[in-house]
Amino acid sequence: QIRHTVSVRPDEPCPCGTGAAFGDCCLPLHTGERARTAEQLMRSRYSAFVVGDSDYLWRTWHPRTRPGSVTTDPATVWTGLEILDCVAGGPEDESGEVEFRASYREDHRRALARGGESQRTGTLHERSRFAVRARRWFYLDGEVFG
Repeated sequence: QIRHTVSVRPDEPCPCGTGAAFGDCCLPLHTGERARTAEQLMRSRYSAFVVGDSDYLWRTWHPRTRPGSVTTDPATVWTGLEILDCVAGGPEDESGEVEFRASYREDHRRALARGGESQRTGTLHERSRFAVRARRWFYLDGEVFG
């Protein structure tokens, strides 16, 4: 069962920015399909942050490096994804890296309710590492820039 905190309909554009419908792009991965590449997994994880699917984020984090639980911040509204570089991570590879920039803004009401700033925008710039385990791609870790 999927627990999305933000609703994106299957016929709406996928949050990951491919131009495909959510129901044809990242949603099938959230419901159990395997990612074919590291980039596809990274895009689906970004979409999981957008819709608040923390269960998917936990399930796709490598067991060796994942925390005990994963939560998403409902005050963070993810607004765009830009893929900067991919190294390996193809269907026949065992590892890969994806460098990206993800833009966000703080939801005004939610940020104020928890004592935060009224409006903040920013960009997460990360180079993520991925590995295959049991024929599935997993997020290992990442280096955050800036």
